Amino acid sequence: MSDEEPGMSTPLFNPFESEDISPPFSEHWQAKRRLAKSLRDLTEVLLTSTPDVDEMNDIAERLELQARQFAKSERRYGITAFAEDGRHGGYAEVNHELNAIAGLSNPIAPGLNMWFEGDIALGKVTCGSGYQGPPGHVHGGFVAAILDQFLGMAQIMGKTPGMTGSLTVRYLRPTPLHQELSLRAELDRVEGRKTFMTATMYAGDVQTAECTALFVRPRDGMQNMHRDATVPKS
Repeated sequence: MSDEEPGMSTPLFNPFESEDISPPFSEHWQAKRRLAKSLRDLTEVLLTSTPDVDEMNDIAERLELQARQFAKSERRYGITAFAEDGRHGGYAEVNHELNAIAGLSNPIAPGLNMWFEGDIALGKVTCGSGYQGPPGHVHGGFVAAILDQFLGMAQIMGKTPGMTGSLTVRYLRPTPLHQELSLRAELDRVEGRKTFMTATMYAGDVQTAECTALFVRPRDGMQNMHRDATVPKS
């Protein structure tokens, strides 16, 4: 993959070379990963604990104060803004930290980890209580989001990565919470700007979902997509 496609793996940074999680680019991301994990742990406790009202209000007050203190720091809105800053790594490194599904520094991400073995993409993820739909199982929307992200990165095998054009998910069994899920993807075919992918999801030996997806490369390439950063209005 050339350097003209930010956000995809490059010779400089490829988080998909092995099952091992890539180390953080800097101490900034190391600290942010730690903080994100703390927030995920807090979310799990919040959704499963039964403290009294006074204790919850006390915790909320302290968190609100911390949020106000955080807001005083210099802000960067979006992956592109962090990458253009020049101190936090390139687009690929920043996306690896902030992605909504796989971002190690994103507290709402379930932490999808993926890697390549030859012409096969493999992945694993565990969804906590925050992703619950049916009792004890992952919400179908999150199943689709995980598969979309997984296939969206796996499509680089086709050499013409694009945006999701269609995603068709078949839910074969309920997908359990708190259990490691295994994913596998293969390139079906490439037709011009179109890349066709297939994937499966397993909980242990039980297949819970399968997916087919079409990705379409923009006519002017993917690079312009990463320049369209939206900054919230103050």
